[in-house]
Amino acid sequence: MSKNPMILDHPLVQHKVSHLRDRNTGTKEFKELVSEIAMLLCYEATRDLPTEEVEIETPVAIAKTRVLSGRKLALVPILRAGLGMVDGMLTLLPAAKVGHIGLYRNEETLEPVEYYCKLPSDIAERDVMVLDPMLATGGSAVDAITQIKKRGAKSIKFLAIIAAPEGLERLHTAHPDVDIYVAALDEKLNENGYIIPGLGDAGDRIFGTK
Repeated sequence: MSKNPMILDHPLVQHKVSHLRDRNTGTKEFKELVSEIAMLLCYEATRDLPTEEVEIETPVAIAKTRVLSGRKLALVPILRAGLGMVDGMLTLLPAAKVGHIGLYRNEETLEPVEYYCKLPSDIAERDVMVLDPMLATGGSAVDAITQIKKRGAKSIKFLAIIAAPEGLERLHTAHPDVDIYVAALDEKLNENGYIIPGLGDAGDRIFGTK
């Protein structure tokens, strides 16, 4: 890819992110927007998937055309907010396997603590896309990707909706081989580690737990 991170500037993405930020957007619409934006991120992140030529019989002739060449894929949402991105991704990648990594943030150190990790048994053979709506301090993303690499995965991409400059820098420094796709790059983190202007707590807004 030409840029890392790849920041999507598509009008549809910008429009949906604007509604996502709105404090008056309810849980149902918020969840739908997260899924739709994830689908658009997936479209961009899969641009380099290999294809092969096949012959297809149409109603009128034989067509030489292209299909995916069988690359194995895995989606790994970071719990819990990353779950909101899975359905949108699976809409385009129905054959992808789904793993899960659970992390929570220590409120004093702001560092991630892992409490769950269940990945496909053949994760080392798959192209992996790690999903988390918010890339704030970058701690969770760095730790999740480190755990995935320990289990043998070599081709990894990270997809987020909103990112802070601090999180991007930390992730790129720790894992320079990981391509990063985000829908919007925000201004900064506040003293509590929240993205400004951001959209609040993505997990709470996806699942209605405030």
